[in-house]
Amino acid sequence: MPKLQLVIFDCDGVLVDSEVISNRVLAEQLSAHGLPTTLPEARRGYQGLLLSQVLSSAETRLGKPLPEGWIDHYVEVRGEAFRHELRPVANAPKLIERIESAGIAFCVASQGALTKTALSLELTGLSERFPAEARFSATQVKRGKPFPDLFLHAARSMGASPSACVVVEDTPSGVTAAVEAGMRVFAFAADGDPQALAEAGGEVVMSLAELPALLDIE
Repeated sequence: MPKLQLVIFDCDGVLVDSEVISNRVLAEQLSAHGLPTTLPEARRGYQGLLLSQVLSSAETRLGKPLPEGWIDHYVEVRGEAFRHELRPVANAPKLIERIESAGIAFCVASQGALTKTALSLELTGLSERFPAEARFSATQVKRGKPFPDLFLHAARSMGASPSACVVVEDTPSGVTAAVEAGMRVFAFAADGDPQALAEAGGEVVMSLAELPALLDIE
């Protein structure tokens, strides 16, 4: 691998501990509108999807449209839950400090909207580490994960060669996107399926504390 130029972080489940919160709220909102859904079912069926894809999939399962404005209401309820519960993922702040001290650039590239990323970073004290020019969203490209477009866009915007980038992801779709982009990818499996992440092509780690040694920045 060429000399490391850029570390690209996914946001949800990698930098911020949001997946359980988001999917719990999603399960509650779907259940309230006639589609009984548990937290595990929400995670299996919708985690990692764009909200437009969540809406389409849920309406297919429900057999009818959800109420107009359902996405906006979900985002509002989720945001309120974030304000009360959201925390950084264990070891994420320390890892970022190590990368910064090593003089390596880093950014965040999320399937979610930039407004969601901004709120998540602000609530977890990570906002100053990721200025606006180091935040990227699938809404900025033609195709989100599992396609490579988002990671390639982030690398190009940050002036890095794809082969000199490392991605930290926690979903098979994100790992697939990074592999397709020609980037080395560490699959963070503390709250996921290690086998599925490995099968997608990721180098599985169970803690972010493992990464400094793997990135040779101890």
